[in-house]
Amino acid sequence: MAPKYKFTYFKASVGRGELVRLIFAAAGVEFEDVRLEREEWRLLKETSPMGQLPMLEVGGQVICQSGAIYRYAAKETGLSGAAGWEEAQVDMFVSGMEDLTMKMYGVYFERDEAKKLTYADLAFFNGMDDILKKHPDALEKYPKLAKVVESVKANKGVATYIAERPETLSQEGLIETMVMDSVNANPKIAALIAKRPDASF
Repeated sequence: MAPKYKFTYFKASVGRGELVRLIFAAAGVEFEDVRLEREEWRLLKETSPMGQLPMLEVGGQVICQSGAIYRYAAKETGLSGAAGWEEAQVDMFVSGMEDLTMKMYGVYFERDEAKKLTYADLAFFNGMDDILKKHPDALEKYPKLAKVVESVKANKGVATYIAERPETLSQEGLIETMVMDSVNANPKIAALIAKRPDASF
């Protein structure tokens, strides 16, 4: 008789619990999927074995800790790889993804905006910096993007660099110059300019 699985996690399609659901789904294994609201978990937490989710119940016994649940579910459903080296490689990649996920969560939930920066923020700031000098209200309707610019400015290293960097041709001026040079280099346009009469406006 096939074991009955009861899996308990938050009412979310992301996070540590979702991998367990995916393992059972990929293997075609039926399981009771208990999805808790935060308030429901608060009431259940005190009576749970380790005071945290996810939890997997099998035949009245409960397993906690996501890593232990992953490995158990994968072995039970034939998704852990061949015993030995292949199984170790599977565990290695899963652990690597866990590390990567925690790094991403660290960026997402970081409260210090200066530490939360990624180079995507710097790239956006780089593109908008000169535009905002000439059009300060360019991001007025986009407060979240304006916050990105401010968070970059708040970075100590960036602030020091901007204060000390030498004056250069503005990006907007550079683009305008390049466009004009390109237009004037067109022989047909050059001929038109040469033939046209002087105008006072």
